[in-house]
Amino acid sequence: MKTGRLEAFSDGVLAIIITIMVLEMKVPEGANFEDLMPILPVFLTYLLSFIYIAIYWNNHHHLLQAVNLVNGKILWANLNLLFWLSLFPFATGWMGENHFEANPTALYGAVLFMAALGFKLLVYTVIKNEGKESDIAKVYGNDKKLNLSLLFYLVGIIIAFYLPLISIITYLIVALMWIIPDKRIEQIVKN
Repeated sequence: MKTGRLEAFSDGVLAIIITIMVLEMKVPEGANFEDLMPILPVFLTYLLSFIYIAIYWNNHHHLLQAVNLVNGKILWANLNLLFWLSLFPFATGWMGENHFEANPTALYGAVLFMAALGFKLLVYTVIKNEGKESDIAKVYGNDKKLNLSLLFYLVGIIIAFYLPLISIITYLIVALMWIIPDKRIEQIVKN
């Protein structure tokens, strides 16, 4: 089957995830800017999670643009990725509400790690379906950036138990690594 239904379903799930995250931000009582200060950690966590969802949407879109056909294994790998992404609202809310305490920050990192692993599994499944000589295999076959991201997440999870704010910086560094879509995928889609 073509990728259209898979893309539409995934887009819908990601839109719902963003909606749930923003609805978790409670409006403060009071009309002064000082009244916003208690929800600043919640907003900052939402902002980071929004960026991550946008990165996943971008890379998911680019990946599927280079895919010729989708099979059942790809559908399940995609659902696995969406499962981990669907935990973003919970992890985001818990970390933000608890002002970046150790356990919520470590759990947030674990969700980031599992989502990245889910994306890696999706890429692996696509490569297996498309073939080792396919364009997509040439781009993602040995993706150092994805492997480095997984390592950073693991380090961030461990650091979270000692220095949660350094852990947040680690997660932010990974987001910055991915904020610009992979030009190699754009080249494949153009051809």
